[in-house]
Amino acid sequence: MIAKIGRGSNLYGALVYNQLKVEKDNGQILYTNKIIQTPDGSFATSQLLRSFEPYLLANRKTEKSILHISLNPDPKDKVSDEQFEKLAQKYMQKMGYAEQPFVVFKHTDIERTHIHIVSVCVDENGRKISDKFEKRHSMNVCRELEKQFSLISAIEKKQNPQNQIFKPVDYKAGDIKSQMASVIRNLPKYYKFEGFGTYNALLSLFNITAEEVKGEFNEIPKQGLVYFAINEKGEKASNPFKASLFGKQAGYFHLQQHYAQSKELLKNEPSKALLKTTIEMCLQTASDEKEFKKWLLERGINTVVRRNTQGRVYGITFVDHSSKSVWNGSQLGKNLSANVFNDWWNNGNKMEQPIQGNGASKNNATIDENSKEPNNLFGFLAKEDLSNSPEESSLIEVFGGLLSNGKAEDYDEVLFANQMKKKARRKKR
Repeated sequence: MIAKIGRGSNLYGALVYNQLKVEKDNGQILYTNKIIQTPDGSFATSQLLRSFEPYLLANRKTEKSILHISLNPDPKDKVSDEQFEKLAQKYMQKMGYAEQPFVVFKHTDIERTHIHIVSVCVDENGRKISDKFEKRHSMNVCRELEKQFSLISAIEKKQNPQNQIFKPVDYKAGDIKSQMASVIRNLPKYYKFEGFGTYNALLSLFNITAEEVKGEFNEIPKQGLVYFAINEKGEKASNPFKASLFGKQAGYFHLQQHYAQSKELLKNEPSKALLKTTIEMCLQTASDEKEFKKWLLERGINTVVRRNTQGRVYGITFVDHSSKSVWNGSQLGKNLSANVFNDWWNNGNKMEQPIQGNGASKNNATIDENSKEPNNLFGFLAKEDLSNSPEESSLIEVFGGLLSNGKAEDYDEVLFANQMKKKARRKKR
């Protein structure tokens, strides 16, 4: 369970935010403590405000006297309303707010059901309740409550790399901003991409697109980014979100730095040769675009194709989740540029891909026709990274699509065998 503690000075805003959820049937009031009751058991914002008034009027000098706390069990935890009530009571008691007025709201507008608690941090005499080491204390309380209520431990989940999952944005599920934030804030930490085009190709796998915006402020040129959620057709499905909402790492200038760093790293990327060979083998064996994408998908490689309104392929990007690198086709070689794929998929002119000393028969590279088609051509489950960092070895799930047990390991063996043959020839010379 994760607890988030917010402090502010706007009690009305905090109450209205939660009451709107209730009015839209996306929430309900589960429990109240020291709140004015009505005969019919209903609650209005004005009534709730009056319950807190004595404490706020007595406030001596605390600027941010409003508490807005959210308690978030793991989505896999099945927590009943009664358990949520007890969780809230226990948490407030252990944090020192048991004698304060507070309201517990349950939110059901997203898949992760959670509760919000609105209260005040000054007592009836106007003195501030101590918040020393609050964050550490809150974490300890959460660990204690996890054991008491048999909840999934947030610490153990964080330490387990298999539980660190990015998910594509579902614009129908609500809370789009939070969904987008979990992706946008993390992609630059893991992936190498050296331009806005490759960044957008990577974002598209998570149902997100970015746009550059330019303007002037006091006659000084300004540049920035805005983000949108997109639907299954790649069309914008949300209002624009400023990059600043997602932190510095999502902004224009931070990404420019990331492009430059990635460019240097990709120059010496050891997986580039293997990726190029894998794609060339796929070109040899696949019969059409659908089979081409599926074949690469099973080996941890997503293909993002960009077409104009006439259907011409003007861009193609490969996302290699094993090395966490993003490449335009032309970066890998002229034989993998967008024009090559346009000639194949639109004009039926398939270019032969000469692979020197590949040593692999066609039978070894064919797709298992009995394997099931992924639910979505952009689905993937990345292979475990070879680094020692738990964060770097995280598994990433998109669209629920899983990689089948393909024969990607065969190509590593082929390349290794070829290298050994070359060494043997050199020794003979």
